[in-house]
Amino acid sequence: MSNLELAPSVMRFYGETVNEDSRLRSSADGRMELARTQELLRRFLPPAPARVLDVGGGTGIHAEWLVKDGYDVALVDPVPRHVEAASAVCTAAVGDARALVEPDDSFDVVQLLGPLYHLPDPSDRQQALAEASRVAKPGGLVAAAAINRYASLFEHVTYAHLHTERIHDSVSKILETATYDGNRGFTLSYFHRAEELVAELLASGLRDVQVFGIEGPAWSLVKAAEQQPGAGPTDELIASAMEAARMAEPYPELLAASSHLLAVGTVPCEDDR
Repeated sequence: MSNLELAPSVMRFYGETVNEDSRLRSSADGRMELARTQELLRRFLPPAPARVLDVGGGTGIHAEWLVKDGYDVALVDPVPRHVEAASAVCTAAVGDARALVEPDDSFDVVQLLGPLYHLPDPSDRQQALAEASRVAKPGGLVAAAAINRYASLFEHVTYAHLHTERIHDSVSKILETATYDGNRGFTLSYFHRAEELVAELLASGLRDVQVFGIEGPAWSLVKAAEQQPGAGPTDELIASAMEAARMAEPYPELLAASSHLLAVGTVPCEDDR
C-alpha cells in the first residue's frame, strides 16, 4: 500500500482478530522473541533517560520495559485499540510509520519493531525507514525488525501440516515472492532476507548497520514442543534455544533459520553527511 493507508486485512487482523501483546507474553516462541529483542536492543541503547520513539509499538509491550528501564518513551501506532492500551504505559498516538508528525532530530532512538512486516511495497518500507532516520538525532539509533524470508517454512513444520497440499502451496508462494496476501490466517506480510534488510537501512542513510537473528536457529524446536501433544517445552529447552541464538550471532549463514531479524544502525552526525 503506497497511499498511506494500511491494507484492510492488516487493520482487521490487529484491530479485531489478534492480540499481539498476548502472543509475545504467552507463546513459547513469542516469549523468546520478546526476551531476545530486549537483550539485543539493550546492547545498543544509549543510557536512560534517552528519548525513544516506538513506531508501530502496538499495545506498548516494548514501551513497557523501556519505561521500566528509565527511558522517555513515545509510541505511534496505526491501530486505535493499540494506542488506547499503550496510553496506560506511555504517551501514545495514532500515526503511520511512513508519515511521522514528530520533528526532525528529536529522538535518541527510533524503533520499528513491526511496521516493515506489513509493507510489501519497497517504496513504503524505504519511506518508513527514511522517516525513522529523519526524526532520530544525529548519532542516534534506529532499530528495525523484519520477518525472516524462511520463517513460514520452519513454522508450518511445527504445526505438522507443511506436507498438506494447501499449506505446501502457500508457503512455496511466500518463498518465491516474499509476500503473503493475507487471505487466510495471517495478514498481508513481507518476508525479508537478512542482506536485504541491511541494504534497506543503508539506503535510508544509516551507518554501521548490523543484523541479528532474534530467536536464532532453534526456535522452531521450542514451538514444535509447544504445538505437539505433550507437556510442552521445558525451561531447559527454552534456555538452550536462547543460548543457540547467542552462539549463532557470529555466523551469518544461520540468520536464515531465525523467525525474525533485527537490524540496527546509526544516523550520521552532521560532519559525516
